[in-house]
Amino acid sequence: MSIFRFFALLLASMSLTVLVSCSGQTPDTASAPANPSPVQSSMAMNSTMHGGASKININTAILSQLDKFEAKLGVPALSNKIQASRPYGKPEELVSKNVITQAQFDQIKDQVTVEDVVLTGEAKDVDYMTKLGLMKGHLLVAKELLDLQKPAQAEPHIGHPVEEIYADVEDQLQERNVKEFKTTLIALQDLVKAGAKDSARVSSEFQASMQAIDAAINAIPSAERQSPGFVLQVVNGLLDTANSEYGAAVANGKIAQAIEYQDSRGFVMYANDLYKGVAASIEKQSPDTHKAIQQTLAELTTVWPAPIPPATAIKTPTQVSQLIKTVEIDTQKAVKTS
Repeated sequence: MSIFRFFALLLASMSLTVLVSCSGQTPDTASAPANPSPVQSSMAMNSTMHGGASKININTAILSQLDKFEAKLGVPALSNKIQASRPYGKPEELVSKNVITQAQFDQIKDQVTVEDVVLTGEAKDVDYMTKLGLMKGHLLVAKELLDLQKPAQAEPHIGHPVEEIYADVEDQLQERNVKEFKTTLIALQDLVKAGAKDSARVSSEFQASMQAIDAAINAIPSAERQSPGFVLQVVNGLLDTANSEYGAAVANGKIAQAIEYQDSRGFVMYANDLYKGVAASIEKQSPDTHKAIQQTLAELTTVWPAPIPPATAIKTPTQVSQLIKTVEIDTQKAVKTS
């Protein structure tokens, strides 16, 4: 049995339980395929978690997920507005709390929920590693900005893992017997907020933060972490979030929001790193598909030529979305042809 077939069967066994909120709504399964493939199931799970075609829980989603709505509606700082008006008893409260208009809500209502999604098994591990991957993406681009002597621009990217993502993995850190590292992240953030004047200390704290995230990732069983099927799910989750961030960054062909541009750059950087780790296995099983994925990722990377945004966007959000969709499709082919 090939490694891809093994993990395809493994993916088929994962479960995702949706707990219905007090609104009484139930998930709509009428349009779902009767017998989705394991990879289709995993991609659907990724969409639910990372802001794809499925619904986003406006009570619990991190800012990077909420940026999907900001990008679609073109409302500046909408993610923060949604977060500031929590909790919501039902999706329609986005309108009654004056977060968005009824016309705007009508455009996103099929993507909004207040339901809790409880992940188990491999799906839970994918979600956990994806969120840790988002942390690493933030720090990677922060390091680039620090190297350019731009601590003020680096600080938000160091702050996001602490302020936005850590709470989402904190319970799992305890479950997995991972030592807390929020204090480590805060120590780095404080140094950068102060102007990153002691470069040696900043470098030391940066390394400590990256090592702490790596230690948290290592709590996932090694066989799972190294399996192409697992890694491809994480890659697609990171790219999906990068897609939302890039969409929020661009307005009228210009990079209007540098932070979102930089966020998406960091996420794509780490997605590329993860793919390189399983590229040899994928190439062995499906060389043509590996080549296609590699080429698409290379083209996607050109969108972010540097951590400082270009004056004009290299590609439109629609073009970036298509490239990311192409990667998802090709990862499905990688499994089907194994």
